[in-house]
Amino acid sequence: MRTEDKESRRLHITGVVQGVGFRPFVYRLAVERGLTGWVLNGERGVDVHVEGNSEQLDDFTEAIRARPPPAARIASFEITADAIDGFDSFEIRESERAHAPTVRVCADLPVCDACLRELFDPHDRRYKYPYMNCTDCGPRYSIVRALPYDRAQTTMRDWPMCDACRREYEDPLDRRFHAQPVACSQCGPSYVLEREGDRIRGGEAIADAAQLLCRGAIVAIKGLGGYHLACDAHNATAVRALRERKYRKERPFALMVRDTVRAKEIVHVDARAEEWLHSPARPIVLLRQRVALAGVAPESDEFGVMTAYAPVHHLLFDAGAPPVLVMTSANRSSEPIAYRDDDARNSLASIADAMLVGEREIARRVDDSVVSSIGVIRHSRGHAPQAVATLPVSSPILATGADLKNAIALVVNGQAFLSQHIGDLEHLDAFGSFKKTIDDFCELYDVDVAETLIAHDAHPQYRSSAYAMELGEHGCSVQHHRAHIASVLAEREAFEPTVLGFAFDGTGYGEDGTIWGGEIFAGNLSDGFERIAHLRPALLPGGDAAAQFPVQAAAGFLFCHPELSQMSGLFTKTPFAFPVRYRDALELLKKNVRVFTTTSMGRLFDTVAALLGFTRGITFEGQAAMWVEHLARCSARVAPYPFPFQGGELDYCPLLSQIVADRTAGRDVREIARAFHGAIVRGVLAAVEAFDFEHVVISGGVFQNALLVEELAVALGDRLWTNRLIPSNDGGICIGQATIAAFTPNR
Repeated sequence: MRTEDKESRRLHITGVVQGVGFRPFVYRLAVERGLTGWVLNGERGVDVHVEGNSEQLDDFTEAIRARPPPAARIASFEITADAIDGFDSFEIRESERAHAPTVRVCADLPVCDACLRELFDPHDRRYKYPYMNCTDCGPRYSIVRALPYDRAQTTMRDWPMCDACRREYEDPLDRRFHAQPVACSQCGPSYVLEREGDRIRGGEAIADAAQLLCRGAIVAIKGLGGYHLACDAHNATAVRALRERKYRKERPFALMVRDTVRAKEIVHVDARAEEWLHSPARPIVLLRQRVALAGVAPESDEFGVMTAYAPVHHLLFDAGAPPVLVMTSANRSSEPIAYRDDDARNSLASIADAMLVGEREIARRVDDSVVSSIGVIRHSRGHAPQAVATLPVSSPILATGADLKNAIALVVNGQAFLSQHIGDLEHLDAFGSFKKTIDDFCELYDVDVAETLIAHDAHPQYRSSAYAMELGEHGCSVQHHRAHIASVLAEREAFEPTVLGFAFDGTGYGEDGTIWGGEIFAGNLSDGFERIAHLRPALLPGGDAAAQFPVQAAAGFLFCHPELSQMSGLFTKTPFAFPVRYRDALELLKKNVRVFTTTSMGRLFDTVAALLGFTRGITFEGQAAMWVEHLARCSARVAPYPFPFQGGELDYCPLLSQIVADRTAGRDVREIARAFHGAIVRGVLAAVEAFDFEHVVISGGVFQNALLVEELAVALGDRLWTNRLIPSNDGGICIGQATIAAFTPNR
């Protein structure tokens, strides 16, 4: 080609573009088209210098945009003219590093179809190798220690490649070119089965583990981000033993099946669910049951199902493991998932009959993600640490989240990275993970926390807030429910519109010192959000303890009811039969001892649950509300109860009167639950009509209730804005904190 016919372009591509085979992909496209230049991993993405004629360059750039590697996610694509250097060929250059990196770390990926074919090919040198991977699949976030993403910066650094793996790793035309975890049975880690003092390594270990599962054993299995406890889901005795040993009384267990064919045998799978089950995240998907599995999901009509995502899972099923496995986080109830081998041996010794230990170290614990028909419930493996929003800010922001369902966020050059689910910070191990995740994020992105704006919840006693204030002088306190609304706007990058926002949850610290949770705001990110209405206040005897006992919350709401407060004796008799805790709560209310004011919609759900028969204590957060939703889904649509909006308040008194009357008259509790859900929808729509905003935002833990969200979506259509990739519960509140901090004047 004549020099005068040549052009040169510089491409700068950001997003999830490192560790996903992007450089060899660009290399192959350039070589196929006879182009010259180079490609490298920079600190802010992938940089390309390419030379050729105009037509070739146009075709080259269009091919990159249209057909990126399967795991890549392009966020921005910049093209500028560049000087011609006269290269003779196209080459892949080493990573550059001079400033703080802002490239997005790739989430962990499921084993790809090409690797699966090799995994079960007797003629392939990696036949049944449990750490099979290539540039399109395998671990990323759970093994990386620092950026740029090179082998020396991962937990594979202690496993030198054999000659055969090295040749693949260095060949730009090979599928494993620069696949950092690449290994084989000759040079890489394997699995070891530990049982009663015996250790079996390799394929025999996995085969024996599969047989143990068939015989009703509980086996701890090391996955990508931590250990799972597995047993045969059809074996009621094994499931019951797992509950007893794990101290997990009623919370549903997650299930794993080999593929969607098997999933469709146990749950109803629609097109959206099938998309989730096949997605790179391979999350736990909440789906309606087709069959009964004793003890797996008590008092629920849903199973949480995921498909096999790591080679070891496929090998277990191939070795004859039961077709449906309980696959729950390896921990005692509510504690963080175990991910270090020695810690797992100690903490799981009294739970697991055997341990299938993977020799590759895990850099950080990463739980399974959870999704439902309305969006992400738990943002973790397969999602974290992706950027979920782009904010108009250049300086870094760290947001420490809430104390329940904690996750943290770090904003670097405007990109808001959301961490994996960390858990409830009341547990010492979870609080340790919280601090480590902050350190991890700041180290990965070379952020000096002392020079960073730190956003935190306004609650004065939150552990996350106290730690935030210890980290540095640059702090920003953000009210809990405003952060919920802001998280939706951040996800949509809707920074200008004025919205009507509904933040419904269980507990949040209000500006007046009371317990909020049924709040209505108006405003935007630039001017702030004004609290313009709320649920009618009730009393909460015992404070936070009332969240554990629905009848205790009910005592407070009924005590504030003008008529029902005079009928306390009714609720100790059939059909209500409230236990002694109700009478004890009434004594607190009468003496005004440890009594708090609340506008919590979550506690209203608990009150209704108690009236419908949920009179025991809960064993996991949100259990009573989930039970009410389950009842409602078992009923056809019925006329909603009244839930008037007047004087800036949603008044629960009329609907409680009707519920008590209907329950006393013997109406089916499923119909009552459905009428209650209809009342919540009616109340929201009444407030929307009263204020008449174009855009309506809903967020908070109550809006994990798919029935509510679905009915509001039908009524409001495109006017309704909800969380999708960011959890509506407290797992997404850090993004709202960071967003409000970004818009706080003189931050």
